[in-house]
Amino acid sequence: MVGFGEQIADRFGKGIRTAPRDALIADSAKEGQRGRAFGLHRFLDNAGAVTGILIAYFLLTKYQGNIRVVFWLSLLPAFLAVLFLLPIQEKTKKDGPTSQKTKLCLSWHSLDRRLQGFLLITLLFTLGNSSNQFLLLKAKTTGIGDKEVILLYLLFNLVAALVSYPAARLSDRIGRRFFLVLGYIFYGLVYTGFAIAEGPGQIILLFALYGLYAGFTEGIEKALVADIAPPEQRATLIGLHAMLVGIGLLPASLLAGWLWDLFGSRATFLFGGTTGFTAGIAMYFLLQPRGITKKMSGRGVK
Repeated sequence: MVGFGEQIADRFGKGIRTAPRDALIADSAKEGQRGRAFGLHRFLDNAGAVTGILIAYFLLTKYQGNIRVVFWLSLLPAFLAVLFLLPIQEKTKKDGPTSQKTKLCLSWHSLDRRLQGFLLITLLFTLGNSSNQFLLLKAKTTGIGDKEVILLYLLFNLVAALVSYPAARLSDRIGRRFFLVLGYIFYGLVYTGFAIAEGPGQIILLFALYGLYAGFTEGIEKALVADIAPPEQRATLIGLHAMLVGIGLLPASLLAGWLWDLFGSRATFLFGGTTGFTAGIAMYFLLQPRGITKKMSGRGVK
């Protein structure tokens, strides 16, 4: 099994790369096309996950040697990604002296109230968004074997890949609100379904629907943060959003495991479903077009 140190290194790497990467995507995208840019990223990310899962499934089912070889081979794409990243150059601001340094000043109270609300809703939702390992564990309790469980995760990523780009691109035209609310509602339905599911057929359907949630929210949520953040603080607020998600994920899994141990899997998934429905309803009212300020209107919030 992967050791605790390896998990810390993996999460540390994700923490320091996610926000800068998203800031690069936001700055590189033209106004009105950020959904398309983040959707393309999510499509490629999920497509890569599909490919990786297929390779892992082949190695685990056909290769009878040391399982460590599988992990060593997984390092190759990471090194290739670094090589592709090296030639990328950031845009430089032409207004003002190049030697002028940007003064970082970010106060929670200075943020737009709706941006505050969005970040708090994200944190609330994350508290119910426990590790996908609980979904895989639930699948095993219904009689699905270890090898087939890998294919369920493949199904989830495949659906997310197919949905993420079209949904994010469409959000540039009709707004982010519709897809975010729909995605959170789908999450609530899926987790409620996991609470009552008893057979493999139901689990397979739920994993496909879970891919819809991911496709409707992951890229579009980041595009919304980039839309409503002040340009000079965009990267900082993208990082703040990532930080709040990271803060919520640890207690989310701890709470899910605690509920599972005390009351069974049904309690874990009902809690996740409740947070999904609550976040969806809160997002619906938060992003009401009539309540959006001029600064936020016309930036994908409809």
